[in-house]
Amino acid sequence: MTAEDAVLRPVREQNAFEETVSRLLQTIRLGLVAPGEALPSERDLATRLAVSRDTVRAAITSLAEAGYLVSRRGRYGGTFVSESLPEPAGAPSEEPGVRPSSAEIEDALVFRSILEVGAARAAAARTLTAAERELLWSSLRESRSATGDDYRRLDSRLHLVIGELTGSPSLLPALADNRMRVNRLLDGIPLLDRNIRHSNEQHETITIAILTGDVEGAGAAMAEHLDGSAALLRGFLS
Repeated sequence: MTAEDAVLRPVREQNAFEETVSRLLQTIRLGLVAPGEALPSERDLATRLAVSRDTVRAAITSLAEAGYLVSRRGRYGGTFVSESLPEPAGAPSEEPGVRPSSAEIEDALVFRSILEVGAARAAAARTLTAAERELLWSSLRESRSATGDDYRRLDSRLHLVIGELTGSPSLLPALADNRMRVNRLLDGIPLLDRNIRHSNEQHETITIAILTGDVEGAGAAMAEHLDGSAALLRGFLS
């Protein structure tokens, strides 16, 4: 197995788009395809990553918009790594303007998983009042309709509402602090339309699981959702 084969291995179906973006970024960052060189064809990438060509095409489009890839048409066309690559962006939790270390990224993501998967499970285990159910549903509606700068704010609000529904006041400060750390990291990567649509679908799955009292389903759906965000953050920032 070559290094390229090791990176371009099948991705998990649940977050296929996010993991495809991450794998392509790894291929670029590790120099497996050098600046100016062509990526494997969409057909080849789809086969090696075990995803649809639509998923590969969406990932390539997103990375082209972010400045990592260039598509050329014609006899010698294809998708090429940009000659000049964007610098990894983002800031750690304590020092704005300084790139985060891998340890800082992992700490924020692991802590987020512990907090938010537990919160989803705890919220689903409670008998919610009518007002609490409406709060969750309205927060979902608002985040689903958000665009641009409002998306991050309303996405954060939905996640914090889930924390509120656990009935644990002690959880909320930790959840809010961690969300600030994660948002600083998220501010360092582009908003990808395909990822936002996927996140909205996952938010709905989480919400329905909580509202129907499905503890295992809520935890699993939240874990899957966070894995998608983590894949993008590791891909862009590591």
